[in-house]
Amino acid sequence: MNPSDRRQRLHELVVALIAQQSDLDLLDDDNSGSLAVAQGNPAGWLERNRRVVQRYQALVRSAATLDALVEQEANERANPSQL
Repeated sequence: MNPSDRRQRLHELVVALIAQQSDLDLLDDDNSGSLAVAQGNPAGWLERNRRVVQRYQALVRSAATLDALVEQEANERANPSQL
């Protein structure tokens, strides 16, 4: 499998995982409209954004793991004598 096919498959897996999330937040920008900044709590703003990024990273890791498992199973089916 070429790298662009794998990248496309990973992209599709990440999008599918995101679509299943019911409460996935987006990053807050650093402006006066941010609730945490407006309340004088920029540390809270940073912490919230850190948690949002970690959640997306977990989705990407999950997609990569699923992709690797699918690839392994496909290879095992294509070469059953190598088990």
